[in-house]
Amino acid sequence: MNDQLEETKDFLQELSEPLYKYISRISPAGLDWVVHIIVKIALLCAVFFVIDFILKVIINSVFRFFHNQEKYPVVNSIYASKITNSIAHFIALLIIGSIHESIFAGALDRTTKFIIRSVNLGMVMIFAGMLYRALTGFRNYFIIKQDFYKIMALNAISETVKILGIFIFSVVGICVIFGIKGTTIVGSLGAITAVLVLVFRDTILGFVTGIHVATSKNMKVGDWVSIPKYNLEGNIAEINLLTTKINNFDKTYSTIPTYDLLTTEIKNLQVMSESNTRRIKKSIYFNINSFKFLGEEDIQRLKEINLIADYLEGKQDELKKEKENLKHKDKIINGRQLTNIGVFRYYAQKYIENDQDVDQDGAMMVRQLDITPQGLPLEIYCFANDSKWEHFEQIQADI
Repeated sequence: MNDQLEETKDFLQELSEPLYKYISRISPAGLDWVVHIIVKIALLCAVFFVIDFILKVIINSVFRFFHNQEKYPVVNSIYASKITNSIAHFIALLIIGSIHESIFAGALDRTTKFIIRSVNLGMVMIFAGMLYRALTGFRNYFIIKQDFYKIMALNAISETVKILGIFIFSVVGICVIFGIKGTTIVGSLGAITAVLVLVFRDTILGFVTGIHVATSKNMKVGDWVSIPKYNLEGNIAEINLLTTKINNFDKTYSTIPTYDLLTTEIKNLQVMSESNTRRIKKSIYFNINSFKFLGEEDIQRLKEINLIADYLEGKQDELKKEKENLKHKDKIINGRQLTNIGVFRYYAQKYIENDQDVDQDGAMMVRQLDITPQGLPLEIYCFANDSKWEHFEQIQADI
């Protein structure tokens, strides 16, 4: 391999030698090295693009054989994120770095330093692009696997890595271009650390929130959520490092700071949707002046209602036996009595127990709440067996 590379270098040197002599002859005095650099870079770029094109064709052709996403998710993720192109760029630039000395060898003393720095800068840029595409590849892999919680964590990590990467690679690029030590630049940043923390406050909070949400698995993209603080209810469309996008049910979009997912009360209604049950919790208000004891005539009339006929019959017998040993049993105040609100509460309980649209395995109750200025609330508490919004509202309204 080394022999072949040496032969290639000698071949390139033989080809470039006449061109070097010709350029040296026609170049203005004192500026010949500038012309040499321009021509040398142009030649190296041409060689780079040819090698890069050949490598991309070969590598991508191999990856295309593994087109089955379910069988080869890793390979498909790498191919979709175009990491293969970055690999081709990297190999091509390594070849350029090894053969550039063979082009215009006579001008080596004046051009080598500039070419080396250019190649190193290209390496830094290609490596940064490869890192960015690698993060995209990880995301594509989890999309194929439909692991939405890990996608959220990766989103938070990738956005943070991108921001830090821009900063780090910018520092490295400056060091490469001007030939200075990285410790000199990094050391000078100690004085502005507090300012950087303040500037990147939301970024840091968003990163922490993304990791927390992904590890706790409290919510994910697509979940139906309610955020009382902002009076929002809808589906999570996107969770990024800084903002979270909510697709509201009124066909609008809202964005909230991502760190609010950690500091704000959020109701995740997705579990309710997945179980296909939704709670009904509504009250009917009654005028307390309408409450009364039921007389014999009232009881006989209400026995015609099938849901409470057996209940009234049993209660009537129970109260009669209870009053047999009571003094002054003709007085209503003595002993227990049936009231219209009590019988209605039992009727409402039996009604929801016999309603096919009510989840019979969930909690079901009809209870009296504290009296309000509007009257006595009789609360219906149960679960509809259909969580779809329009169906749920129909069931609730019917009850």
